[in-house]
Amino acid sequence: MPAVSTRSRSLFQGALLMFGMSSAVALDTAVVRLVVEELHPFEIAFFRTLFSLLFLLPWLWRGGLAALATRRLPMHVVRAAGKLAALVAFFYAVSLMPLAEVTAVMFAMPLFAAIGAWMFLGEAMRPVRLTATLLGFAGVLVVVRPGTDLFGIGAFAAVGAALGLASVALIVKYLARFERSRTIVFWNFLLMTPMAALIAIPVWQWPSWTALAWLILQGLLGMVAQLCFARAVQLGDASTLMPLDFLRLPIVAGIAYLAFGEIPGLWTWLGAGVIFAATVVLLRDEARSGVPIDSRGSGC
Repeated sequence: MPAVSTRSRSLFQGALLMFGMSSAVALDTAVVRLVVEELHPFEIAFFRTLFSLLFLLPWLWRGGLAALATRRLPMHVVRAAGKLAALVAFFYAVSLMPLAEVTAVMFAMPLFAAIGAWMFLGEAMRPVRLTATLLGFAGVLVVVRPGTDLFGIGAFAAVGAALGLASVALIVKYLARFERSRTIVFWNFLLMTPMAALIAIPVWQWPSWTALAWLILQGLLGMVAQLCFARAVQLGDASTLMPLDFLRLPIVAGIAYLAFGEIPGLWTWLGAGVIFAATVVLLRDEARSGVPIDSRGSGC
């Protein structure tokens, strides 16, 4: 009984942390919508990475300098560049699409990761995974609905962001074989910050004090999301906890309604439900096979 009680308590704590991560990412998305009216996505990406790095430094420092040593710097550079590209694409999508629709499309990231793992890491694409992947992509089409106003540059940017994050997830999966999570997180933000600064220079304008305050909050939310996810997967099985990230959609929908008057349509909920079902099937298959799919839908 004590073992069962301890496991239940750990799962409950993990579930609360996943809810915290989903809430942080949902608020992060809303902040982007607020500041993108004033600043270019390139500049938002710079401040997002800069403030997240500053907030994460105490946590990284406690691990000691030895934990930050790496022999795979080129892979970290590729990972940081890919993450930055995905961030910019996501911010651009948020500037053009309703928040709930962008969030629903981003849930397709594990589907892209499953295909990438099959193509580049030699993982088996069993019939159940193939069926789930095709079902998930059908859900994406339901959300963006080709032929409607939603099917435009914003939809392509959202899909591109999900694809970019899936690529990053595959690189993280490779790096995780050799290095600690603390090392991976440190090099990600350390490299992304100057990269983001370079692309922000051509479009630079000083943010207002209000926008700067929102950007600082965004950096804090990014740190909270990272730490909540890292701790959650330590406490419970990822295939059990990751579906809870789909709570992000109703949270985003509620924020979008209260702050911007956006009301998601029936097709958005239906498509998101299809993507959710497909992802759960993938995660369950992962749990049975022991081959992990990085399913961090934090959006960046």
